[in-house]
Amino acid sequence: MKWFLSDLKYYLALVIIGLLVNNVQAQNGYERRIEKYRSQWEKLIPAYSKIQYAGGMGLLSFGTGWDYGKNNQWETDVFMGFLPKYSTSDFKVTFTLKQNFIPWKKPLGHNLSVDPLACGMYVTTILNDDFWTSEPDKYPNDYYSFSSKLRFNLYVGQRLTYKIPSQKRFFAETVTLFYELGTNELYIISAAGNSYLKPTDYIKLSLGMKFLFF
Repeated sequence: MKWFLSDLKYYLALVIIGLLVNNVQAQNGYERRIEKYRSQWEKLIPAYSKIQYAGGMGLLSFGTGWDYGKNNQWETDVFMGFLPKYSTSDFKVTFTLKQNFIPWKKPLGHNLSVDPLACGMYVTTILNDDFWTSEPDKYPNDYYSFSSKLRFNLYVGQRLTYKIPSQKRFFAETVTLFYELGTNELYIISAAGNSYLKPTDYIKLSLGMKFLFF
């Protein structure tokens, strides 16, 4: 009888241990799934903000975005900009979706680094009913062969980044100054058909700042 009770206790102990192990594994699996779920949502949190002057996006544009890929070489930006009333008949708002590629970064020392090349493309629209994506009926067919509401742009530029010492950080990890030389499809068509145009007529300068949060 003692032998039977001893074996029974042994098997009961094995069963309890097995249940505990399975419960821990299930809990760990649950926690892993929750962590993965949270990490997917955290990727939607913007990593930086930008301020940009000119560039066919408005007089001044404010944006945010995400960096990703190897060494964060890719960026996707969204901007809201404005055209003040003094430069147009009335105040206008612009929206821009922008894709950037930064192939490499070169350290300069003293928390400084430079991006020798930054390039990309973006599309800008004016949020105003006076502009259109397809030719209105009031115009003869093919009178306008382009949209007045959308502009497709290309640019190249460079960047200079300062990494803020950890003890001096307030809301940003780094601050980047950049410039861009850009053009759009209308400028390119005009340059191809009008040899008298100078590069300054179809290549425009834009300046900006980027604040990296994390």
